[in-house]
Amino acid sequence: MSGSVLIVDDDPVQRRLLEAAVSKFGHRAVVTDGGEAGLLALDGQDDISVAILDLAMPGLDGIGVLKAMRERDIRVPVIVQTAQGGIDTVVQAMRNGAFDFVVKPASPERLQAAISGALKVGAAEGRTRSAARRGAGVLTFRDLLTHSPAMDRVVRLGQKAAASRIPILIEGESGVGKELVARAIQGSSDRRKKPFVTVNCGAIPENLVESILFGHEKGAFTGAMEKHVGKFVEADGGTLFLDEVGDLPLDVQVKLLRAVQEGEVDPVGGRQTVKVDIRLISATHRDLIQQVKEGRFREDLFYRLNVFPIYVPPLRDRREDIPLLVRHFLRTVGVDKPPRGISEEALALLQAYDWPGNIRQLENAVFRAAVLCEGDMLTEAEFPQIRAQVEGGISLDDRDGATAVAASVPAAAAACREPKPQPGLVSMLDERGEVRALASTELEMIRFAIDHYNGRMSEVARRLGIGRSTLYRKLREYGIDPDAVRNVAGTDAANCGDS
Repeated sequence: MSGSVLIVDDDPVQRRLLEAAVSKFGHRAVVTDGGEAGLLALDGQDDISVAILDLAMPGLDGIGVLKAMRERDIRVPVIVQTAQGGIDTVVQAMRNGAFDFVVKPASPERLQAAISGALKVGAAEGRTRSAARRGAGVLTFRDLLTHSPAMDRVVRLGQKAAASRIPILIEGESGVGKELVARAIQGSSDRRKKPFVTVNCGAIPENLVESILFGHEKGAFTGAMEKHVGKFVEADGGTLFLDEVGDLPLDVQVKLLRAVQEGEVDPVGGRQTVKVDIRLISATHRDLIQQVKEGRFREDLFYRLNVFPIYVPPLRDRREDIPLLVRHFLRTVGVDKPPRGISEEALALLQAYDWPGNIRQLENAVFRAAVLCEGDMLTEAEFPQIRAQVEGGISLDDRDGATAVAASVPAAAAACREPKPQPGLVSMLDERGEVRALASTELEMIRFAIDHYNGRMSEVARRLGIGRSTLYRKLREYGIDPDAVRNVAGTDAANCGDS
């Protein structure tokens, strides 16, 4: 498959190893030395198909990169890598949109499998989005997939808003479908055949916001080689949708207020104003009232934009919509033989999850499952990360030295001695229902590995992805004699291995 693999890691040795492996797999490697540089590469290159992202980096770390990608709607599959393999870190990465993860040092086979899977998902999503663009037409409220009472109010307010020309502010968490509501308002209004222009205010470099919104004259600043009319003029006669309006700089907010009030804009470097006739719809996931109190958003602009507020509830408050959305995504996934459906157990699992990334996260999860599914029906096995989080545990499946999130069924471990867990299961909660300390889960995992490999400490260290000296140091830190643990492991295996 075409496309480059982006490597984001602050460790020069790890960068060289990954670059050599990626090149050996037949892909072109794009190498960056940190989160900021990696994000710039994702913003500036269209041919990046997969990113391999280190989680622990100075400055902008891996989780920060994942969050920024989600805010900017950069849909490149990300494989995260971590040296520690901490469960909480892995879960956080998956919640923020990571496709897969590997534990350093990952074997070539494990890394190649992760890249191959990510390429399949990325290619399928690209075909799906292209098809959606080709088939895009006027969207109305009849096209919104919902059976939820929580969305009835959104539809009623949106229909009323479509009949007027006043500014609208759509509020809601990231990924709830604010742009779809805005498009439905446009498609239900008398401007349905006019332009619908979108601007993601959070994704524009601060020094270019004014030029992109209001336009500029040729030579207005360094790099302004041609005249640019700006988004306001592009939307003239139609609708301008300002997504994440809460991210606009204060100086640009002043000019936006004037444009909304007067219906005219001042291009950068221009000598006269330009009249525009636009319907303005703004959206934000931020609490703008709190932004006003903190001095980060102008109060006068807030009241100008917030004439007709519409709140779109998160997916966890409208779980009735999940079956509709899942079946829609299955119909549109870009694979030759998509699964023909989803099992009731898998659907119940998806409805039990809280979906912090909302519809966008659900769509990505269904796409990933559909592309990698080998049967004709999606089952719980196709949603290992979701299942692990819903059921309160994470199964540790050893694959060539990589610790992988996999499906798990929480149950009380019938252990021969404490604190030995049920094989393959690390409980994330203690007896009081509280999240356990990371140190205790690490110790449990080390004990399990020693037991699983019958006290062969070199093999234990290799499979855990750490050095043998590090393994012994960790055991001493926990006040455990490594030789005693090794001897007990052999005894336990003999006494209860067949139970």
